[in-house]
Amino acid sequence: MFDVLVFLYENCGVLDACGDEASLSRQLSDAGFPAHEISAAIGWLRDLISTARAAHGQPAPTPGAVRVFSTHELAHLGTEAAGFIAFLDGAGQLTPAQREIVIERAMAVDDSPLALDALKVIVLMVLWSQQADVDVLLLEELLDDGTERLLH
Repeated sequence: MFDVLVFLYENCGVLDACGDEASLSRQLSDAGFPAHEISAAIGWLRDLISTARAAHGQPAPTPGAVRVFSTHELAHLGTEAAGFIAFLDGAGQLTPAQREIVIERAMAVDDSPLALDALKVIVLMVLWSQQADVDVLLLEELLDDGTERLLH
């Protein structure tokens, strides 16, 4: 599913430009993705859009509020993924609403504990779906495939 999501990010300027579900399914099938991955990715994106709409009307948290992960969330996310979310939150790279959407969408993935690479794709999808401005260094971190880079 995550390969499909990255493909969409790389090939659609904005989420709305991906087309309806039927044409999107055909495009992904033509690109060689299996039907079960296409279905999972489209369902996950549909739920992302629904979650983002529901979060839009929520009141902002009290200044100085701290997000504490529940035992269930920590067990599902794992310490590495939860730590990365806390890092993004503390660095101001996610709004409180975006953070909650990331957590909700991460909890919807079957993998437990969630791999850090999978969480990075989730963060990327949340920011992309909201057409949020993404810091260049954050984008580089989210798209890092683990290969060694040459320093210039």
